[in-house]
Amino acid sequence: MTIVIHHNPECGTSRNVLEIIRGFTGEPIVVEYLKTGWSRAQLQALFATANLTPREALRVGKSPAEELGLTDPAVSDETILNAMLAHPVLVNRPIVCTKKGIALCRPSETVFSLLDVPSGTVFTKEDGEVIAVP
Repeated sequence: MTIVIHHNPECGTSRNVLEIIRGFTGEPIVVEYLKTGWSRAQLQALFATANLTPREALRVGKSPAEELGLTDPAVSDETILNAMLAHPVLVNRPIVCTKKGIALCRPSETVFSLLDVPSGTVFTKEDGEVIAVP
């Protein structure tokens, strides 16, 4: 099964999700979106399939979202999408694509719903927290 992770190696959640994928399914295709950027069509397809709006996928913490005025509820999804194209860091991560679907995997255990991992399987995150597949 081909798995794609839109990944930021500086993010602990993204690193944990990448290690979960590697540990249970093998090496995914890793897209470091801060280096590659996004296309409008790519973001629209990811968000539509994941049932997310640009606002729901907006990374507010540790990003320029607030200083760009994007946290104001009056700002349109189109404006947020345009900002995401200009500033890739505004897209929350990691976004994982599998044959089971696409999801923003925050918290990291969200990724289990996209993988064929038996219930009860455990994984130890980089901070030592143990999580289990429901």
